[in-house]
Amino acid sequence: MDMVQRPRRLRSSERLRKIVRETRMDKASLVYPMFVVEGSNIKEEIPSMAGQYRYSVDRMGEKLEELAEAGVGSVMLFGIPDIKDEAGSQAYAQDGIVQKAFRRAKEICPQLYYIGDVCMCEYTSHGHCGVLCGHDVDNDKTLELLAKTALSQVQAGADMVAPSDMMDGRVAAIRSTLDAHGFINTPIMAYSAKFASAFYGPFRDAADSAPAFGDRKTYQMDYHNRREALKEVMLDVEEGADIVMVKPAMAFGDLIRETKDMVDIPVAAYSVSGEYSMIKTTAAAGFIDETSIMCEVAASAYRAGTDIYITYFAKELATCMDEGRIG
Repeated sequence: MDMVQRPRRLRSSERLRKIVRETRMDKASLVYPMFVVEGSNIKEEIPSMAGQYRYSVDRMGEKLEELAEAGVGSVMLFGIPDIKDEAGSQAYAQDGIVQKAFRRAKEICPQLYYIGDVCMCEYTSHGHCGVLCGHDVDNDKTLELLAKTALSQVQAGADMVAPSDMMDGRVAAIRSTLDAHGFINTPIMAYSAKFASAFYGPFRDAADSAPAFGDRKTYQMDYHNRREALKEVMLDVEEGADIVMVKPAMAFGDLIRETKDMVDIPVAAYSVSGEYSMIKTTAAAGFIDETSIMCEVAASAYRAGTDIYITYFAKELATCMDEGRIG
């Protein structure tokens, strides 16, 4: 055949395929989500997330050092308190579990970059992401507590805060509070387009954060909506977000792409617990190759426009990048 254009030419060898690869990944863009609990000498596997653990503060160093050695540079901490109340007061307590974890982490692995998830659901007795008014979350009353939580995390050592609650106005409230206390250079990574998703199921097991009644659809987004997601992103940018996030990652690549095209700040995507557990359980059954699927799913998020990838597979992906399997 007389063909001038033959796309297969650029696929003819592994070396050439890497030379012309369009999507590039770097270990520096990986963030590992980690769960910390009260107590001592605790490393307990999360039943719905094989290979993931809850750590007490005295044992968290094991994982932090493992991540650092693999080249993963950033960790996002989630705290699980022993005591919960209606106001989620342990979220902003100076001696709260996540505050203690930040202080300890900075001592044992200061080379890592630490991000604080700012929300109330793990800390409230009702499992919702703020102060209740009846059976609904009171948006404006919650803002004050979110700002207090963010400030307490930064004072404890968090390098960045990431509000995940989806309250209107939370980025502005947090920015104002941090600036007023001299933390003008602490960035905010907003969970901007965070959908009410069935992919979060294993996380709620891991963080003991399932709502005691109802659901979170009055504040997390309807997954049918595209324009609303982009509006949420732009509102967070206007309020001072330094990074915006789309969550979950795997089923929302279209919105990662549109967000990337629309904003001039970094875009993060969170590959959530359900994505992780689907891969682990399907691989354990022998139906897929875990490493290959893990790499493909990650590449799809980066291809869509992700600059920062939050994933429970952070260590494994870093290894695959070193080995040239991805990136």
